[in-house]
Amino acid sequence: MNGSRRLRISLLAVTTAALLGSGVTAAVAAPAAQPAPADPRAAADAPVDRLIVGYEKKAAEARSDAEARKDARAKGDRAGESLAFERRLGTGAALVDLGDALQGGSLQDVIDTFEADADVAYVARDTRMYAMAGPDDPYYPSQWDLFEATAGMNVENAWTGGASGQGVHVAVIDTGYVQHSDLDANVVAGYDFISDSWSARDGGGRDSNPRDEGDWTLENECYSGSRASNSSWHGTHVAGTVAAVAGNGKGVAGVAYDASVQPVRVLGRCGGSTADIADAIVWASGGYVPGVPSNPTPADVINLSLGGSGSCQAVTQDAINGAVSRGTTVVVAAGNSNTNASGFTPANCGNVVTVAAGDREGNRASYSNYGSIIDITAPGGETAAGSANGILSTLNSGTTTPGSETYRAYQGTSMAAPHIAGLAALMYEKDPALTPSGVENALKNNARALPGTCGGGCGYGLADAARTLAALGGGTDPGGQVFTNSENWNIPDADGRYVYSTIDVTGVSGYAPSDLQVSVDIKHTYRGDLKVQLFAPNGTSWTLKNTSSSDSADNVIATYTVNASSVQASGTWQLRVTDVYSGDTGYIDSWGLTF
Repeated sequence: MNGSRRLRISLLAVTTAALLGSGVTAAVAAPAAQPAPADPRAAADAPVDRLIVGYEKKAAEARSDAEARKDARAKGDRAGESLAFERRLGTGAALVDLGDALQGGSLQDVIDTFEADADVAYVARDTRMYAMAGPDDPYYPSQWDLFEATAGMNVENAWTGGASGQGVHVAVIDTGYVQHSDLDANVVAGYDFISDSWSARDGGGRDSNPRDEGDWTLENECYSGSRASNSSWHGTHVAGTVAAVAGNGKGVAGVAYDASVQPVRVLGRCGGSTADIADAIVWASGGYVPGVPSNPTPADVINLSLGGSGSCQAVTQDAINGAVSRGTTVVVAAGNSNTNASGFTPANCGNVVTVAAGDREGNRASYSNYGSIIDITAPGGETAAGSANGILSTLNSGTTTPGSETYRAYQGTSMAAPHIAGLAALMYEKDPALTPSGVENALKNNARALPGTCGGGCGYGLADAARTLAALGGGTDPGGQVFTNSENWNIPDADGRYVYSTIDVTGVSGYAPSDLQVSVDIKHTYRGDLKVQLFAPNGTSWTLKNTSSSDSADNVIATYTVNASSVQASGTWQLRVTDVYSGDTGYIDSWGLTF
């Protein structure tokens, strides 16, 4: 191939290496295998021995164990069962024992009997919980990006609601796919869109075989001064992050471990062409490409962990617009040049979800692009700080042509994007009627503040899978860590002094969230007398409630939300209450913080 033709390809190329960042070949030692966890879905069918009964505050049973004991016996007689009050819970609810077995009726009969009582606020089964050990995939403990509280994407809690991506198709438009037993079961037929045989290395142009032939290069082969490089097997790594098989006792787990992955090959030797990539976007989303058979499994989500400098070309934007019009969400990596993403395509195209990368501490990764066009941040890793801080996924050991399957940690916005593509797959499973704009809005509206720092703009924050799924009616949003103080503190009556109650927050790294929840329970007649303030460990304060001469109601029982993202979470927090008028008295009953 002559030099001028190679130059033309490189000018059109979108390179894989630019999105990997440095330190991409850091190997990861295999962690010790973990025991298989209990299946949390089985807990729903487990027998129930006790009920939790919450009474209205005015009810005698809410204040007296004797009354609660009497009520349990009476409800049992009415339902034809032998019920017994066991103990009072810290919340004030009563724990009711159902006995060795229900004698004649059903559990629902007993519940109905309690719920028919106006003095009963709620009835709940005392269900059994299990340690969330995650899947039995032996490398899963190294996948901090899925479960660590600081900067992980809270995927494990999204899975508890049954979300796995089943029935959803994700197209990975990349270097193709090299066989891997931890991913094969989820791979559906794809296509090779590389039209140039020299770049494709497969002896021909486009065909139905998306096998990754290797993107290794020699020195000066792509352009004058280009470096030699080994094959990256980039598409296989990206695909594993999306949908590596979980629970198979092998390797790693994907974000959407039951989703189907469709490998679409566009990147080969010295990258790939804009034209080929545009055709791949059209085809993957179910559109028509001349000379190419129609796609039997059109993608719900397209992942584009690729890019180059320059403005969004019209052909790329047209292809994206067509995909979105067909209902496909297009997820794009922001780029790894530590500069404004507005200068990189397709990150700067419209109608896409542009993803920046976060490190293990929750900062914007040092290499990640940034700016106002960033929509969301996801874990991208930082192998430069150590391979354990990278994103572990499926790979191949071959330096040029395919060798044996393996696993390796990479870093880059290429690794961040498939986290979002996988989350989008979970979202489509929960709500197949979602539109691409609906996916984007849900991602943004349920993100949490980066626990670290971000200079230049990281979108709406760090994606949170559990929050996002919970907003769609699936998954389990644990709502963060909760700290409380239930000691009673009398409030001085209008003598210029205040009373304060403190909470020591430990084990929460980084900054407090932008939606810190402050729950307050203050018993006090004529609550308009009170000013309630929150003080952070560094002295920053927020007024939760101000005084009001016209507010004559009793008690302050409320949950306030404050933006505490500028202060460190750990340390001593203080609730301060001042009574500015005389004649009414009360006390701080309890208060809490939810991070």
